[in-house]
Amino acid sequence: MNLRSGFLRFLCLVTNGTQRHQEIPVLRDHIEKQNKGNNSSQKHLYVYDKAVTDFVWWDRQKRHANYMISMLKENSIATLVESIPFDSRHEINTGVEAYSVYENKGIKFNVVDYRDPETGKLHRFVTTLPMTINHGTIAMLYFKRWTIEKTFNNTKSNFKETKAWSSNTRSLENQMRLTAMSYNLMRVFEEISKTQLPELIHPSDKKYSEALEIRQQQAQKRDRFVNPLFF
Repeated sequence: MNLRSGFLRFLCLVTNGTQRHQEIPVLRDHIEKQNKGNNSSQKHLYVYDKAVTDFVWWDRQKRHANYMISMLKENSIATLVESIPFDSRHEINTGVEAYSVYENKGIKFNVVDYRDPETGKLHRFVTTLPMTINHGTIAMLYFKRWTIEKTFNNTKSNFKETKAWSSNTRSLENQMRLTAMSYNLMRVFEEISKTQLPELIHPSDKKYSEALEIRQQQAQKRDRFVNPLFF
């Protein structure tokens, strides 16, 4: 999913319909092939879960303008190098407690310490992006991954795409392309309807807004608040 546009595209297969492969090697193979293509100068940012933090490999990817944001593993061995100053009063940095440079096996990367103002839970995000990138933005981009989970639910519940059409690789690729195309068309129709008939609020948007309000009320009872960027 493109987190900027909300659109889907077929990336690569992790299964042939029967045998499933690990996601990380498949993603790495895809990126390595992409690096050899004509579009290698285009920047790519991958927002992924904890399993992706191979610091040596991602450090090499910076030469190809491939960057990542992930969650720092609890057992990661990393040494603090220096703190990076930031404006804690800016709304975009709500919840950010620290922004620092860490080192692992001679590889330097940046870590954002973010304490959720709603729950008080500390999250530590790791990124290979330059330190000029806003720290609060890094945290919010990781949280945007929830839209991917929502999309999986849409394809399974609304499109009934719960089984592979075939064990043939070409058929599986076409299934993913058609699923992505269908989802993208529905997104376009939804956004057009919002523009032309703004009074017709989509049930999912209404449900999300109501859920945020309930979370805000519950948080305020605990003298906390939901990060305003979620609104």
